[in-house]
Amino acid sequence: MSDSTASSFVVVANRLPVDRITTPGSDGDTWRRSPGGLVTALHPVLQAEAGTWIGWAGGEGPAPSPFTLDGMRLSPVPLDADELRNYYEGFSNATLWPLYHDAVEQPAFHRHWWKSYEQVNARFAERAAAEAAPNALVWVQDYQLQLVPAMLRRLRPDLRIGFFLHIPFPPTELFMQLPRRLDILRGLLGADVVGFQSPGAAQNFLRLTRQLLGLKPRAHIVEAEDGRPVRAESYPISIDTASVEQIAASDVVANRAKELRAELGDPKTIILGVDRLDYTKGIEQRLKAFRELLSNGELSVPDTVMVQVATPSRERIEHYRALRRTVEREVGRINGDFGRVGIPAVHYLHQSYSREELAALYLIADVMTVTPLRDGMNLVAKEYVASRLNNDGALVLSEFAGAAADLKQAFQVNPHDLDALKSVLVAAVRSPLDEQRRRMRAMRRYLRGHDVKHWARGFLTALGAPETATAYDSDNIRETST
Repeated sequence: MSDSTASSFVVVANRLPVDRITTPGSDGDTWRRSPGGLVTALHPVLQAEAGTWIGWAGGEGPAPSPFTLDGMRLSPVPLDADELRNYYEGFSNATLWPLYHDAVEQPAFHRHWWKSYEQVNARFAERAAAEAAPNALVWVQDYQLQLVPAMLRRLRPDLRIGFFLHIPFPPTELFMQLPRRLDILRGLLGADVVGFQSPGAAQNFLRLTRQLLGLKPRAHIVEAEDGRPVRAESYPISIDTASVEQIAASDVVANRAKELRAELGDPKTIILGVDRLDYTKGIEQRLKAFRELLSNGELSVPDTVMVQVATPSRERIEHYRALRRTVEREVGRINGDFGRVGIPAVHYLHQSYSREELAALYLIADVMTVTPLRDGMNLVAKEYVASRLNNDGALVLSEFAGAAADLKQAFQVNPHDLDALKSVLVAAVRSPLDEQRRRMRAMRRYLRGHDVKHWARGFLTALGAPETATAYDSDNIRETST
């Protein structure tokens, strides 16, 4: 790569922040920016710094040539069918994902998965080394790329490298099960700053550097084996609060919310769940609690209905196919026992929705249930709070979601305790309006001061790049927005 195209700021993530749009009859594909929180957070810096985002573009086989969209230079990395099966579905999502989520499902360990994970991480590291200008800042994202920091440092010791883990980091007892655990730790220690969603996750990491590598962490700093100081600390991610509020305030969303409530039969109480269809999200426990509340008469149809959005996820992995069968069987059982003609007790929606449709669902939800068994953060909880423009509504939130540390005024619950979950659901449904507003007002105030730009600014400043973090100054954002 020539110096003229090298970037002073590089993001490395498993996926590019774009979706491919194929139009029948057109000469080629077009791309649109994804609506996710990560691209929202990093877009201002990528624009201001003429930065590059490295990631997989989707699909199997050769990758498209680098291209520019919305002021971001995008550098696609190819993955073939075997790599998708072994690196992504295998080691990333059948080994690391369940292990890092408290082994809610049993992790699988296969040696050939590790080889693919290592090879793909090396490919991402080599691309980052080629794209980065001298002394550039490189920010690596998430559990699929935990080897990249050390690999990249060997290739480019001049770089300033950060890593952020978007999911939980497990305690010692679980991490010790992982084959090649030392390689993962040393991979992360290649970064100058390793960021986690919670203080507990950062402490788990530092404790493991002492126990497995014999290092001597002090406070948030540990000296790596090459003598570099590495900071490991909590930087809880958030949402683009202003954007969520703006969407929720639009006439289109308000009108759609009225339509949705009417389509549901205008019940007294709507309970909403919005989750990826994943075994960590506690969907089964939530449905069982709702069924028992209907059975004992504490809730009834048609006064109360549940809407459960379960976005399709990783359906080539058996754990996920089995979960879908279980959830759909439970929904059918509830509706068979408690539904009425034209009025199901649970409206189950196994599909993806636009931000506008989700905002309309948030507006009609009298009670939002976010009850994962384990979650790094869970931004749905924060989106619901930001959408409640009238400061009403009740959020039932798992103690094991990272968001629980930020949204302390939610109705918090241990979702493993079914009786507690039932009690908290009833308390949320019956909570007086003044109590709802007291809780919601405090949570909304917190989110306005701790949005996704606050998260990115904090991490980049810790990485020693205050000049990059200034891309979030309001004047700069206005100047660089497209």
